[in-house]
This record gives sequence, C-alpha cells and structure tokens, in this order.
Amino acid sequence: MTNYSWTRGPRSALAAIPTAVMLFALSQGAGAQALAGQSVEDRLNTLMRVVDEQQKQIRSLERQVTNLEMAQRGRGAPGNGAPAGSEAVADQPGEDGLPVPLPPLAQVTPGAPAPGGATGTATGVPVNPPSPEAGSSAATGAPGAPGAPENPDGTIGQTQRAAEPVRTQAEQAVVQREHAPLFDRKLTLDWGISDTYYDRRQLQLSGFLALDAIFLGNINLGQTKSHQVMADLDTRYGLTDRISVDVDVPYIYRYSNFIVGGAGGAANTLSDASVSSHAIGDVNFGVYYQFVKETNDIPDIVGSLRVKSPTGTSPFGIKVIQLEPDNTNLVAPSKLPTGTGFWNLTAGMSVLKTYDPVVLFGSLSYTYNIARSFADISSVVGQTEPATVKLGDIWQFGGGVALAFSDKDSASISYTMAIQPASKTRAPGGDYVKVPGSETTAAVLNFGLNHVVNKHLTINGAVSVGMTPDAPNFVVGVRFPYTF
Repeated sequence: MTNYSWTRGPRSALAAIPTAVMLFALSQGAGAQALAGQSVEDRLNTLMRVVDEQQKQIRSLERQVTNLEMAQRGRGAPGNGAPAGSEAVADQPGEDGLPVPLPPLAQVTPGAPAPGGATGTATGVPVNPPSPEAGSSAATGAPGAPGAPENPDGTIGQTQRAAEPVRTQAEQAVVQREHAPLFDRKLTLDWGISDTYYDRRQLQLSGFLALDAIFLGNINLGQTKSHQVMADLDTRYGLTDRISVDVDVPYIYRYSNFIVGGAGGAANTLSDASVSSHAIGDVNFGVYYQFVKETNDIPDIVGSLRVKSPTGTSPFGIKVIQLEPDNTNLVAPSKLPTGTGFWNLTAGMSVLKTYDPVVLFGSLSYTYNIARSFADISSVVGQTEPATVKLGDIWQFGGGVALAFSDKDSASISYTMAIQPASKTRAPGGDYVKVPGSETTAAVLNFGLNHVVNKHLTINGAVSVGMTPDAPNFVVGVRFPYTF
C-alpha cells in the first residue's frame, strides 16, 4: 500500500481536499470492477458500505480543516497520531494535525484478506488499518526527523485558554494606564511628569454704589496664571494574580503669576508678582482586586481602594501679603500649597472589555474627605481663626475607547467628570457653615498615545483639556512604566 506524505500547515489541509477527491474517484473505479461478479443484493450491501466509509472520510477532512483554522487563531491544538488498532482511520488525525492517509478502496477482491493481515470488508477497506507510526519518521513528524515540530507532545496551539482573549502589547498598555495594574507582573516602577496650567480672570470692585445705580471706585481685572509641575514615582507590586498594591510619592513645583490693575491709583496700569514653592505632595497608596477576569463574553472588573495622606503643604493658614509698599492692590499668598491638607479614602470600580483592536473602558469612584481641625484657617496677617473644615465628597465617573493600530502603538480618548459639593467650616462650639463658591464641577476631555518600547518599558503620553471653569485649562504629561 502506498505511503502518503502530508505537509504541515494550513495549506496542507486545503491540499487534503483534492487528494480525498482523487481517492474517491479511484475507489469508485475499483469498486465497480469488484461489484461485477456479485449478486444484486450483495452489490447493494457493498455500495452502502462504500458510501458510509466515504462519508466518514469527508466528515473527517472537514473536521480537520476546521481544527487547523482554529489552531491558527490560537483556539485549539492539533491532535496526536491515531493509535494502532483504532476503528476508523478517517476519524483520527495524525501527529501533524492532519488526517492519516486512507488506503484506496477495493484494491482486493471481495472476501480476500486485507493487506497486512487485517480483516477487510467486502470492498477491501481494512477495519484495523496500520498505525501512522509504521510510516517513515519524516512523514509522521517524529521527534528528531527533518521538519518535526519543536514540541512533539501535541501542545502546539495551547498558548492560551479559549475563554480568555489574548491582548496585544498595545492593548496591555491601555489596560495598565486606563484600567488597573497588570496583575501578571510582580513589580512595576511607573515614573511620570506632568504640567497642569490654570488661567483665571476675576473682576475686582473696590468702591461703593451711589444712589443704588452709580458705582464709585476702582474696577480692576485680576488674573492668575499658574503652573503645577508634578513628578511622581508609583511603585506597584502584584501579591497574587488578582491582588496588587501600590505606593505613589509625588514631588510638586508650583509657580503662580498674579496680575492686577490699578497700580498707583490708575485704573489702566497693571502690576504683577510671582510666587513659587516646591515640596513633597500628598503621598497615597492603594490596593486593587480583580473581581472578574475578562472572557469572550464578560468584561474585566477591578475594584480599588486608595488612601491619601496630608503629607503636602496645607493651604490653610497661608497669609496673603502686600508685595509692594506703594501698591495696595497687588497682594499674593506668601507661599503656595502642595497638598490638600486632608486624609481621604477613594473607593472605585473600573470595567474594561477588549474587542481587538478596540478597547472600551469606564470607571466610577467616590472620595470621602475626612474632616480635620486646624489651628488657623485665616489668610489675613495678624489674625488667627481656628476651625474644623470638611471638604465636599467627590463623585467621579468617566469612560472612553482606545484603538490599537499596531502591536506596539495605540491611541485613546476619554471623558471624565468630577462633582464636588460645597465645603463647610465650623468654629469651635458652633455649627457647620457652607463656604460660598466652593461647589465645583470639573469635566475634562483626555487624549492619550501609548508606545511599547519592549516587553519591559512603555511610554504613555496624555493631554487633557478642561471643559468647565473649575477644571484646569490643560494638563500635559508623559509616563514611563517599567515592568520586571
């Protein structure tokens, strides 16, 4: 019997189809000769057996082509060779993932012993065909033979579980930046630097109304231009495949330029002054827990709990001073704060779903600011005002989409809104009083660009544009997460 050599790969699966057709045609010709000397009933029985065997061959070839296509997508593994003594050759794939070659039908006369001593049917199809190991090592892909697979144990293609979609490096960068840490990495050092810019203008009135209609005094337009440059190092460590902890230590440099009119009593004369400060910011740390791992049907769901400590310079008690002796209009704080002055807790939930090459993500968080008592909250020189301050708790939500346009590059766009009710103060022995104008709504539109340098280093760039007066004008930054 002729040995058939099969070529590995998806193309060989396609080549198997015309081969099966040729075998089918040969078997028909041989079968016709074998049927010439039989009765009508024997001929019918023989033809039915031939049809059954050929249908088995066709179904087997179709299954093998489907399995190879799935293996190409990473969802299946080519099977092992058919064991000796199997009852249906066409139903068992070879070691290379392709069907074992079937012998031609009706090569012997009806009732004669099948080749190899196997008991045959009326058409000569052997019931127990020889195993594929009987062929040459090159044809079967035995280990050590030319063209043999590197992994002979049949695990080729099982590089992932079918239920978990595999993300590209670019998609992993999006996950790490927009969603949560990568739980499969033990240690990550994420260093970044950003610049936040504010430009605020405010109308300043110094005078009084005469006859309830005429304003007597100075009308000035005050302007404040502020830059806040922050460099921070976020150290993340994966405790398990579902739990990760991190500590973020920021260092902040602040610069503000105050511009006012009315210098020397002239309304059209401007004067300005600059103030800068730098110090450590509010150190914060958190823990992440992955409730649900992403599959083909459900998204990735991660919860987080963060704590921020008041290690930065508090804004309360900083005095506003007159910077020039002859200009009473030009006043500015003696220094700039680098922190909020409060402990707070933030509980959040984020959701992410990958639809290669698109990644959808969203988040919701609630920040609880713990009330704190200060010995002095007054900004007036020579005045001391002790009080307890309670900042408004913050609700923040957002969502966006990222597109991986190559294995290493992706771009994202998202929207974030933070709503904070009014803050309150309470004098010793008194009740809480609302601070006028302290209620804020900050909405920003974020644009990101990620580039994977190698399996350890990623570069994440981002630009955020403020959409409400309470949000910064813009924030531009870059981060360099390095995973070990």
